[in-house]
Amino acid sequence: MPAEKIMTEQNRSTGGTEESLEQADEFARMAAQSQRIGADFIARQQSKGVLEPQGPFNVGQAFMEMTQQMLADPARLVQAQLGLWEGYVKLWQHTASRMMGGKPGEPIVMPAPDDRRFRAAEWRDNHIYDFIKQSYLLTSNWFLSTVQKNTGGLDEKSAQKLAFYTRQFVDAVSPANFVLSNPTVLRETLDSGGANLVRGLGNMLDDLERGGGNLYIRMTDTDAFEVGENLALTPGKAVFQNELMQLIQYAPTGETVYRRPLLVIAPWINKFYVLDLKPENSFIAWAVAQGYTVFAISWVNPDGRLSHKGFEDNMREGPLAALDAIAEACGEKQVAAVGYCLGGTLLSATLAYMSAEGDKRITSATTFATLVDFDEPGELGVFIDEEHLAGFEKSMNEKGYLDGREIAITFNLLRANDLIWSFVINNYLMGKDPFPFDLLYWNSDSTRMPAEMHSFYLRKMYQQNALVQPGGIDLDGVPIDLSKIDMPAYMLAAHEDHIAPW
Repeated sequence: MPAEKIMTEQNRSTGGTEESLEQADEFARMAAQSQRIGADFIARQQSKGVLEPQGPFNVGQAFMEMTQQMLADPARLVQAQLGLWEGYVKLWQHTASRMMGGKPGEPIVMPAPDDRRFRAAEWRDNHIYDFIKQSYLLTSNWFLSTVQKNTGGLDEKSAQKLAFYTRQFVDAVSPANFVLSNPTVLRETLDSGGANLVRGLGNMLDDLERGGGNLYIRMTDTDAFEVGENLALTPGKAVFQNELMQLIQYAPTGETVYRRPLLVIAPWINKFYVLDLKPENSFIAWAVAQGYTVFAISWVNPDGRLSHKGFEDNMREGPLAALDAIAEACGEKQVAAVGYCLGGTLLSATLAYMSAEGDKRITSATTFATLVDFDEPGELGVFIDEEHLAGFEKSMNEKGYLDGREIAITFNLLRANDLIWSFVINNYLMGKDPFPFDLLYWNSDSTRMPAEMHSFYLRKMYQQNALVQPGGIDLDGVPIDLSKIDMPAYMLAAHEDHIAPW
């Protein structure tokens, strides 16, 4: 239908002219926003200079080596291609039978049980979308298996990197990520006359502007939460502070009160309230209800002025300073301690230091989702090579800190379908706002990390795995040994954790 006729039909409906003017205003707003984002981006690139072609995400050399291996054994390459062709022949027969009215037989290939991308009924019931889905799965599985089988001559890091980035490519080209090949998105587009795509463009521009030209995808409705309003509601007060943290004290509410307080050490990559989200899933609210006096470390969000603060400083000005402040606040010198994620790694290192010093002020330890042995860090190991670490350190040295959003992007890549592409579909293709989720709100509320501390953490823990080596790390001039820690300890790991693998 010609554009003029569409406009005429719209104007005949009630409020058509007003609606058209609103649409025009919205397009004008987005055009101005796009121009502003583009100008800001160009200005930043001009100030920084041309990006280096050999960045930490460069895997060209590894792909070249793999290709040479494949060409050196053409028989195996032909065999792999024949396997793919055989799968496609079976798929054509399967689809042709369905198109001619035959009963749908068993699919040639099925999504993994935890793959949420193809759960809409059309992917199963409509033979065209079923063919699109199965052809994608056949090809993507072939890509992944071919890469896996041809990395035998590469070093372990290069092989892992190749497999990881191949999966990133395969995930990115999924038919679920495009309007015309996603039945749910296509139906919404037709039903709304494309309004979902207009809203989606607005959402994307908002995310680009919020990220200063970088696309920081909104994972939750950020307007649905506010710390002190519906998050972090357990009553508490700051009783001590220094350059790196504030110590918050929470009074017990149970009928029986424990004499020994509980010290909670949060990770410094996000805010302290991960253990005090909504009241119904707040660990701190639960602990005070059991009769514990809880003290929680809330780390500062550092800027370049704290770039020199290292891991030792986090120990001295974190848990050790907290122990002194707790004794001052309530007269108790001994505490039980809980560490979450990075906070648990710091707690473990601190306990080894205290053991070497004969300091027995912590009497028991609990860690949640914590790594101390970094020998098998999962796919995070892809980013822990000299190339990546040098890139991180260059970025940190320029500013004096590492922005937590940079780490968040890395973490999200580990589960790209759940933490990237699902939101691309929802926010940009469907034009919807993300669902309110307190944990994802906390996850997006990231903090910065001092350059010195984070470089030490990445190199000593991830690259060298020195924490589990007796004497592998010195803290404040003291060689530490985790095996010397002698106290009741409880370690909780999560089966689906992609940061601290089970």
